[in-house]
Amino acid sequence: MNKKQLIGLIVAGVVFVFVCSSSILMNTVSKKLGSSLNLSNIENSLPLSPYIGVISVEGTIADSDSTASFMGSGYNHKETLELIEDMKNSSSNKGILLYVDSPGGGVYESDELYLKLKEYKEETGRPVWTYMSNQACSGGYYISMASDKVYSNRNTWTGSIGVIISLTNLKELYDNIGIKGIYITSGKNKAMGAADLDLTDEQRDILQSLVDEAYEQFVEIVAEGRKMTVDEVKKIADGRILSAKQALELNLIDEIATYEEVKEAFSTELGDVEVYTPEKNDPFGLSSLFGYISSLRPRSDAEIISELIKANGNGVPMYYAMPGQY
Repeated sequence: MNKKQLIGLIVAGVVFVFVCSSSILMNTVSKKLGSSLNLSNIENSLPLSPYIGVISVEGTIADSDSTASFMGSGYNHKETLELIEDMKNSSSNKGILLYVDSPGGGVYESDELYLKLKEYKEETGRPVWTYMSNQACSGGYYISMASDKVYSNRNTWTGSIGVIISLTNLKELYDNIGIKGIYITSGKNKAMGAADLDLTDEQRDILQSLVDEAYEQFVEIVAEGRKMTVDEVKKIADGRILSAKQALELNLIDEIATYEEVKEAFSTELGDVEVYTPEKNDPFGLSSLFGYISSLRPRSDAEIISELIKANGNGVPMYYAMPGQY
């Protein structure tokens, strides 16, 4: 065997090993996905026997993956809505248990999730219960108002009924480092909220009107959900965070209990049916791995400033409990 033939044999061997390894890997992945959550159609993985489906809302209620990642959220808005739809269409489903551990989120996303839960109830006639875990503040409380019964852990923080538009003014910093924004606009208020511009009184009034409108909607949702008058809700809807005991005294929740107690009570009420928690849509835990790797990467000063702006305000109305309140 000459040198050329030997090299050819080695190359062929390497290709053979690569192909075999790839085949084994793909087979393993296929089996893993097959036994885990069906990513293309979650309805296929729902139980065939009667069950109560758990809908977990953990982290910031936001549509943007980047925002959710930055805020340390594991919440996926699109998948949550799709899961509710699948449970609505599942003949075996007997109810939804909403598990909430959230400081709130966007006005739009919170309301969309609330309306989806209401749609589920109206079209199926099945009950929705809420269990509040560590926190169910602002938007986290808002979505709970779609429930027939609201329970919380004895150490839950909830309430924070209100709306906030948070902006960060970096004008002085920009002036000091020589950065100046240039805005070509169609009107004097088009660039309002820009980090290097001061708000005028008129612009503050404009933003306040948006907050007030969203606030009135929030209050009406709570009044309907808790069978209270708007005036009764407004007496406590000043953004304050409440303990579970305080929330119970104010009729904002129905009972204080553990998660296991709530699952058992719900199951018993519906005839001892299974309480089913769908698996996360990340069978290999890659999101956690990639998140950890990303956190190890050095960040530039510009990235740090950009994250500071995101954390302290982007001008979007939020049903959110601000971190500084904790």
